[in-house]
Amino acid sequence: MLKTLLISLLLLCAAAAQGKPIRVGWVRAMANAPALIADKKGYFATEGVAVELTSFADGPLLQQALAAGEIDIAYIGAPPVFQWYARGLNSRILAKVNYGQAALITNGNSPIGTLAQLRGKKVAGVAKGSGMDVLLRGYVVKEAARLDPERDLDIVAMPVGNMNAALERGLVDAAFTWEPFVADAVLRGKRVLLDVNQSIPRYPWYVVMAPPATLAQRPDEVVKVLRAHRRAIAFLDEHQDEANRIIAEAFQIAPIKTAEGRSIAAEAIVREARKRLGWSDRLEAADLRFIQRLMDYSLALGFLSKPLSVAQVVDLSWQRRAEQPPVGR
Repeated sequence: MLKTLLISLLLLCAAAAQGKPIRVGWVRAMANAPALIADKKGYFATEGVAVELTSFADGPLLQQALAAGEIDIAYIGAPPVFQWYARGLNSRILAKVNYGQAALITNGNSPIGTLAQLRGKKVAGVAKGSGMDVLLRGYVVKEAARLDPERDLDIVAMPVGNMNAALERGLVDAAFTWEPFVADAVLRGKRVLLDVNQSIPRYPWYVVMAPPATLAQRPDEVVKVLRAHRRAIAFLDEHQDEANRIIAEAFQIAPIKTAEGRSIAAEAIVREARKRLGWSDRLEAADLRFIQRLMDYSLALGFLSKPLSVAQVVDLSWQRRAEQPPVGR
């Protein structure tokens, strides 16, 4: 009887969802450009799905919207997905969005030439326990530099937009940031001490995820969103000049005026960012291993209360469905 009631309730919810746009939230970051491209180029409409796209300034705000049932699908970093899962917000990673984006930078004239020389120094990062902080502490500091993130250096949390100025004023010795902030810094004369994408080639960061309710009630629309996502990534790869212009305008990337008086166009900043950032929708075995590494870092750093397996949060069946040609096409 209970099983029959649950099935009936599920069918009613699915019926109510028909005709309503599927609500897609995304963290407003350059790496999440496929969400923007799919909307601007009309790929969602081409796939036959109505999408209401909403951008969020950061992951916690998007998490609140997901928890409140205000978002059906999200473009967000992989670490928040498993961190939320551990706290009870059940969700599944369905596809990859990008690879690369993070780098450790220093001033162009900095005496720091190796990661080991970060000992005793101040490094700018973002909020403790966030995804980028896990990557900084777990991989860059502990694994690559072989330092203790709590004892061997001082990690200073600050907004990413303040890191360049903090470097120039000598408030920090290095900064762990992402695109297009890295590209902006490099074109202003900063130096990349570590490009994570060179150390861990094509490592995934942003992903497409959805809660179980969306997957159960609106499966066909989820697949259509993922197909539009794939088309957007193909556009980013095949039409780079046009894509760069769209990204520069949409993210309001400002042209640079260098100390020597040179002007660097916004599109050139995007081109520079592409040296450390790219897009891909397909989750490969190496991606799953990397996400597991992030889980293990989080546990070792005390940001997770119990071990997690990547199989608990990744569902590759949606990827396979999106790769199949739609019926009648």
